[in-house]
Amino acid sequence: MGYDIKGYSFGFMTHRGDLKKPCTKESLQALRETGTEWIALCVDQRQETKNSQEIRLNYNLNVTDIELIEFIDYAHELGMKVCLKPMMECNDRTWRAEIDFWKDRGSWAKWFYEYGGYITRMAELAEYTGCDMFCLGCEMLGTERQEKHWRELIAEVRELYHGPLTYNTNHGKEMVAQWYDAIDYIGTSAYYPVAKEGGASVEEMKVVWEQVRDNLKAVNEKWNKPIIFMEIGCRSARGCATMPWDFMHYELPYDEDEQANFFESCLQVFEDVDWMKGFFWWDWRHELPKDKHPGFSIYDKKASEVLKKYYTK
Repeated sequence: MGYDIKGYSFGFMTHRGDLKKPCTKESLQALRETGTEWIALCVDQRQETKNSQEIRLNYNLNVTDIELIEFIDYAHELGMKVCLKPMMECNDRTWRAEIDFWKDRGSWAKWFYEYGGYITRMAELAEYTGCDMFCLGCEMLGTERQEKHWRELIAEVRELYHGPLTYNTNHGKEMVAQWYDAIDYIGTSAYYPVAKEGGASVEEMKVVWEQVRDNLKAVNEKWNKPIIFMEIGCRSARGCATMPWDFMHYELPYDEDEQANFFESCLQVFEDVDWMKGFFWWDWRHELPKDKHPGFSIYDKKASEVLKKYYTK
């Protein structure tokens, strides 16, 4: 049956001017050659700390609206579809999931006012450029219990952007938010640990993916909404299938097989699941790597051939 969304995350942590560079177009072309038909175009925005109530554009850092418009147009010219994905980051390097004000209603109102201003601006840009999907937020676990604020924001976005909406929660937290009836796709960062130690086989990983599949089926049945893995990936380092989210342990030995097995096992298990609509693998940078390294990149690695096998079916 295959997948409706054969996607990859693109452009994370790009800065002003990066989307205009020739190397960025070259990188997107190389991604297209893997059979990838969609990109989640990641656009970061900043607040100072997890408790900051102000969100401000950095004119020297953030990519400009013109850059985004031109790059989205270019992706469409290549025959690719685009999910515009704004992502909050904290300048003190706190994970966005920790943005929280507990029971402080005033702070929540202020923060959602700021975040809403940013998200509605991005939604207008998504509408103007004909983006094929819009993501309302990424891994913002501390905010997810604020049902009233999220429903109000979704209603505002619906007035501005008329395509499908998704939200990107984190693995294991898919049952927390109680407002998924208001969106079109339930997204999650599927960094599930699928191995107990380095060197696990495809078959060993598949056993865990089958458990994940069965758990997510309950999420689909509760909301009657299709599911997307808005982020998913594994570094090419031995042991990373035990902690696919890891981006720090670069002392681990290089291992293309572990990464390739992670891709193969997941793509096999979910291929014929009707409520699983696809993937945005993590992540494809705007500059192609000049050499192989134990990061998330699959360029010129075994996992690239695995992906191409499924994405070109």
